[in-house]
Amino acid sequence: MRKSIALQQELGPVFDITLDCEDGAAAGNEAAHAQLVASLIKGPDNRYRRIGARVHDVGSPHFAQDVAIICSAAAHELAFVMLPKAEGVDDVLHALETINHTCLAAGRHALPLHVLIETHGALADAWKIAALPQVESLSFGVMDFVSAHYGAIPSAAMRSPGQFDHPLVRRVKLEIAAACHAHGKTPSHNVTTDIRNPAAVADDARRAAQEFGYTRMWSIHPDQIRPIVHAMSPSVEEADQAAQILLKAQAVQWGPIQHDGNLHDRASYRYFWCILQRAHAAGVALPPQAAPWFAAGNAPSTSQQPNHRP
Repeated sequence: MRKSIALQQELGPVFDITLDCEDGAAAGNEAAHAQLVASLIKGPDNRYRRIGARVHDVGSPHFAQDVAIICSAAAHELAFVMLPKAEGVDDVLHALETINHTCLAAGRHALPLHVLIETHGALADAWKIAALPQVESLSFGVMDFVSAHYGAIPSAAMRSPGQFDHPLVRRVKLEIAAACHAHGKTPSHNVTTDIRNPAAVADDARRAAQEFGYTRMWSIHPDQIRPIVHAMSPSVEEADQAAQILLKAQAVQWGPIQHDGNLHDRASYRYFWCILQRAHAAGVALPPQAAPWFAAGNAPSTSQQPNHRP
């Protein structure tokens, strides 16, 4: 946990950290582990306030304990809570009720919730879960989901290339991404289990982003973070193209333009503005002409530029 926090301090807030209480705590040590998680989140090394916590599932006797310890001690520093193994939207609503009760007592309102989709019930309710205002992100838990088929899906579907090719697994990834984008939430791709091969995790991240519409991806080792961030960020070339198109558009009051022989209008301007936002958030170098758009209070007004969703 401390290695990941140190890397975040080095790279900046280009990735979030989720401290794990579900699988990270030894049996019998759950309370002490939750206290450690709370102390790290509340501590001075949480410089960017982008550290969350994965608690036990709502069916576990440790769920309420995790929430009570972490949300009471670190309510204001906590970026989000991650909920695993929800069986459907009712589990998510129950979790929110418990989390909100504790957070409100500590003075925190509407703490974001991230939900792991790794059961049949959660998949069936993915659109309902994504529609909940307090839910910020849906993540795919490929290993638990494949295991839930009791051998009907081969284990090869837990890793590449099977995880992208098996029809039942592809279906889940597409459903999660579609539900998230329909409701303005963030789809987060499952882990790459190969922790010794940076090229493998980078390739998985590229496929997740380019073929399935995922904008975030889980890592299970600090060495995976840089390849994922790089693969899921717009390139310098993409950022430069977006800036050129938007600068041309701004010069004609956001009317249609031609760029490199292609027509662009407000529909594509929305796309390229999102590319620039993502590039800026990821620390990608932007053309100097685009930098003023990201100065405090200096972004083009919505009356001038297309609407955008962060």
